[in-house]
Amino acid sequence: MRNSSSASDRDATSNLAGSFEHHDVTPEQRKRRKVRSRASLATAVALFVAALVVVVAVLGSAFGLFERKDYHGSGDQDVSFSVADGSTTGQIAQDLQSQEIVANASYFVEKFQDRYPEDFIQPGTYELKTHMPADDVVSALMERDEASHYAAIAKTQRMDDTFTTLSEATGLDKSEFEKLSTEKAKFGVPDKFPNLEGWLHPGEYRFPLDATAEQIIQEMVDRTKQTLKDNDVAEDKWFDVLTIGSIVEFEGTPKIYPAVAGAIENRINNPDGETSGFIQSDASVTYGLGKKTVHLTDEEKRDKSNPYNTYANPGLPVGPIGSPSDEAIAAAAKPEKNDYYYWVTVNLDTGETKFAKTYEEHQRYVEEYQKWCSDNDGKCS
Repeated sequence: MRNSSSASDRDATSNLAGSFEHHDVTPEQRKRRKVRSRASLATAVALFVAALVVVVAVLGSAFGLFERKDYHGSGDQDVSFSVADGSTTGQIAQDLQSQEIVANASYFVEKFQDRYPEDFIQPGTYELKTHMPADDVVSALMERDEASHYAAIAKTQRMDDTFTTLSEATGLDKSEFEKLSTEKAKFGVPDKFPNLEGWLHPGEYRFPLDATAEQIIQEMVDRTKQTLKDNDVAEDKWFDVLTIGSIVEFEGTPKIYPAVAGAIENRINNPDGETSGFIQSDASVTYGLGKKTVHLTDEEKRDKSNPYNTYANPGLPVGPIGSPSDEAIAAAAKPEKNDYYYWVTVNLDTGETKFAKTYEEHQRYVEEYQKWCSDNDGKCS
């Protein structure tokens, strides 16, 4: 019985072993299975991470998690920042961000409202820096002494236009400036000048918010006086230099100012010459007419009643015709020594000007100018 039982057991064992032998895995197969398993796990992890990144990016963008809220440090480049009258805090904040003064407009508004919930930012021009902390910007804007009114006075700008610019920049009524226009003694301007024309120096200005019309005009006059001093112009020559300088400013570009000043001096100093002492400046005539044009009629040129008509009246006009710049004043103070009596701008776009010693030569250049006008319709009217 034991032998018979043992034989049966051996058969069963043999069948079971045969069954396992059929599913045996080789070492190579086992290795490949592990590699596939790891790859699948790595893929799953990568997909999960990618999905997580997308979700975080979407939520972060929606809730502003990745926006830079503030800068640190003391700022970088100097910048002038203007606040217009009537601007809201939100509008100011957006302008600050667009100029890279603050990092985040909303954060700036938050900081401002925390500190000044019942206040507002005064209009004016402020000296700030790019990349400033929001708190520092709030402080700078709310320190009243740092604010100013900004005004830019262009070269050749007439007194009336200058008063308009000043009024718009400061909020002061234009009449406050106009009533001071003939009060020359108050500003140290000699009586020979008919008014303050020629003394309101062109350039950029930043006036204190509480500056009066008188203080503003005085600052502009003082700039002109400083330029006269820098060019060693004696007081008895102020009228000639500022008047000639104002004409020179209209007659060409800075490059030729000294040459034009020299030609004007030749005309004035030689009343018996071909030009008979007449300056013949279109710009002076149009000033007296209250017009702005480069086209004059023969009748307008013959009108002696116009005290600024340098075609009909010899010598200098009765006063400046605009605000001469530093370059124009320097040219009038030290004119170029030349033999010219005539000049004409033959191209109004480029400012190209041609000089001549005789009227015959000058006429050829005038024809060149007239041709340019006919080829460029509307630019000479």
